[in-house]
Amino acid sequence: MQPSQSVSTGKTAILVIGAGPTGLGAGYRLSQLGKTDFAVCEASGTIGGLARSYTDDNGFTWDVGGHVLFSHYAEYDRIFEELMQGEYTLNERESWVRMMGTWVPYPFQNNLRYLPEADAKACIDGLIDAQTNSKGAAGATNFGEFIDNVFGEGIASRFMRPYNFKVWAYEPEKMNKIWIGERVAVIDWQRAKRNVDEGKDDFGWGPNNRFKYPLGGTGDFYKRFEPVLGDNLKLNTKLVSIDAERKIATFENEQGERTEQEFGSLISTMPLDKLVCDVIDGAPADVRKAASRLVHSGGFMVGVGIKRPCPSTKSWMYFPESNCPFYRVTYLSNYSPNMTPDPKTHYSLLCETSFSPDKPEDEATILERTISGLENAGLLEPGEREDIVSTWVMKVGYSYPTPSVERDEILAKVIPWLEDRGIYSRGRFGMWKYEVSNTDHSVMQGIEVVDRILEGKPEQTIGIVYSVTEDGRTAANHERSALAGSGEKRIGAQIESKDVTQAGDLKEATMSEEELGVTDRS
Repeated sequence: MQPSQSVSTGKTAILVIGAGPTGLGAGYRLSQLGKTDFAVCEASGTIGGLARSYTDDNGFTWDVGGHVLFSHYAEYDRIFEELMQGEYTLNERESWVRMMGTWVPYPFQNNLRYLPEADAKACIDGLIDAQTNSKGAAGATNFGEFIDNVFGEGIASRFMRPYNFKVWAYEPEKMNKIWIGERVAVIDWQRAKRNVDEGKDDFGWGPNNRFKYPLGGTGDFYKRFEPVLGDNLKLNTKLVSIDAERKIATFENEQGERTEQEFGSLISTMPLDKLVCDVIDGAPADVRKAASRLVHSGGFMVGVGIKRPCPSTKSWMYFPESNCPFYRVTYLSNYSPNMTPDPKTHYSLLCETSFSPDKPEDEATILERTISGLENAGLLEPGEREDIVSTWVMKVGYSYPTPSVERDEILAKVIPWLEDRGIYSRGRFGMWKYEVSNTDHSVMQGIEVVDRILEGKPEQTIGIVYSVTEDGRTAANHERSALAGSGEKRIGAQIESKDVTQAGDLKEATMSEEELGVTDRS
C-alpha cells in the first residue's frame, strides 16, 4: 500500500528523534527551561531505548544488557533522585571471571594466584616481559598492540584477547586505542607477582563498587521521564526522511499516514550510519560513504528464570572461554527484589552474547547454547535445567558502537556536515563515541546539546578526549573540570541543582571499562 500524501504540521524550534536516554535528557532539559516549542518523536510505543526493561508473562523483569547506575555527574544524580523518589536499591558489587574451571576475583590481573600454577607463572612472566621490554601503551597503534604491549603474552592469550573478541565481536587490531584511555588499569608486575607469591587477595574495588538500581529495573528510571515531557512526547512516530537543506522531517504513524514537520534544529539519537545513509535525502556521496564505514556489533540478550532460591551473592561475571557463547552473565535478581515473581523462591540470570559479520551467531540456537553454556560454566547445577520456568530472548541489532581504527576520521567528516545544517547527532549511536556512551553520559549529551543550541554553551561530555598514557592515570582531558566519579557515594548536600556546564562533582578514580574485565584499585 502506498503511503498517504504527507500533511504539514507546522514548524517546531527543536525536534528530537528518539526517546532513549539522550532524547529524554534533551526533552527533560527543554521542559526544565520552560520551553514548549519542541517535540520528542519515538518510532516505537514505549520510551527508554536500550535502557528499557521488559517484564515477561511469568513475572520476570529483564534489562537490555547488564546496566548498573553509577554516575559522573551531579546533575544526573539529581535527576535520578528527583524521579526515583528513593525507589531503588544500593548494591555491593561482587564480580568474577570464570575460566579454567574456577572463579577468579575481579580484577583478573590482580588475582592470578587463582589460576593453575603454570598459567599464573606464564601470566606473570609475560607481564614482566611486556613492562620491561615492550614499547608500552604509547607504542601501540591499535587495541591489539595495546593488549600485547601492556599485558604481555600470558594474560593476552588467556584472557584479554579471547574475552574482548567475545565482547566486541571484532579482533582488537580493528579497534583504535583512544577509547581505552583511563579505562584500562596498568598492572604493576611487582604487585601482581607479590599477590601470587604471598597468596594475597587483591580485589581492587573500583568506582562502581556500590551501585544504584531502580526497583523495577533500569527502565523504571527512564519511563519516569514520560510525564515530564507530557504532550511534547510523540510515540509511534517513525522518522522516514529529512530534507536537510529545507529543514523538513517526514514521519509515518502506525496507520501509514505521513506528516511533515519543519524544524529549526534537530537532535538525532538514531544510529549515525542510518541517519546519513537511509534518512537524509541527498547527502553528498563522500559523506554517505564515510558514514557507511562505521562499525558496530549486535547482541543477543537471553534471560533465564529459575524456580530455586538464588545460590549466589554475585553481581556479574565475565567469561573469556569458548565453552559458552556469552561474555557476561548478571544475577539480575540480586539487584532488586522485584525482578522475579518471588525473590525467596526464584532467581534470574541475564546472559549477553555479541555478534557481527566477523562473529556470526545462530539466532535459532542461541537459547539452547546459552543454557548449555550456563551448565558448562557451572552456573546451572546438574538437574537445575528442569527448574527453568521462564526464558526471554531479545536480538539487539545495534548493541556496541565499535571504536574502529578509522572511526575518528569518519566522525570528523560527518558530524560537522550535519551541524552545518542544524542537525546534531548525539547519544550512544548518534555520536558513536563508546567512551562517553554510558547511560549517564547519554542523558547528559542530550542536556548539553540543548544548552548549546539555546544558549551557545560549549558541550562538555562529547569533548572529553581519551588519550593513552603510560600510567593510564592522566588519560582523560576534559573540556570541563577534571571531576567525575561514582554516583553512589553521594551525601545529600552534594546532590544539588547546578549549571550543567559545570557537571561532574567527584574526582574520578582510574576507571576501567567493565567490558574489559579489568580495573585497578581506586
